[in-house]
Amino acid sequence: MEAAVKIKNRQEFLVVLTIAAFALLVGVNFILEPLGGWWSARQAQIKELRTKVDDGSHLLKREAGIRSRWADMQANALPANTSLAEQKFLTAVDGWSRSSGAEVTSLMPQWKNESTNYLTLTCRVETSGDLGALSKFIYDLEKGPLALRLDSLELTARDKEGQQMTLSTEINGLALVQLDKK
Repeated sequence: MEAAVKIKNRQEFLVVLTIAAFALLVGVNFILEPLGGWWSARQAQIKELRTKVDDGSHLLKREAGIRSRWADMQANALPANTSLAEQKFLTAVDGWSRSSGAEVTSLMPQWKNESTNYLTLTCRVETSGDLGALSKFIYDLEKGPLALRLDSLELTARDKEGQQMTLSTEINGLALVQLDKK
């Protein structure tokens, strides 16, 4: 009779062990893993939101400077009228040329309409002169008030001593079509 009781206890033990193993399997595969994935996704989302809040805080701290820079860009942008913008740009190039002593040998303006809010004037400008004159030309271009950006620059010597040089630049100008009226 003792053997029958031990066998019964052993069978009950094995049934309980099987149920426990199955419960553990279900718990790990269907509860813990999805919760772990959800938790990781939640942590990543919290981290991303904290980064966005930090970025927003930094923007708010720099608001006055950003607004001032935007107001300068609006005030110094080329006119939306393409002929007036080209005239203003060509006048600026002529002024830089005269003040620096560099000779403008070629101008190739081209308009790009990339958005409904602005136009871009891309102009290939070639100048010649000595290194000092070309350096002053670049300096005047960069320090001028117009909303221009120097995108590329190529400097080549025209003589063996390198006294006469040619400067090829690609300059982009911004013309705002619609200004914010806030």
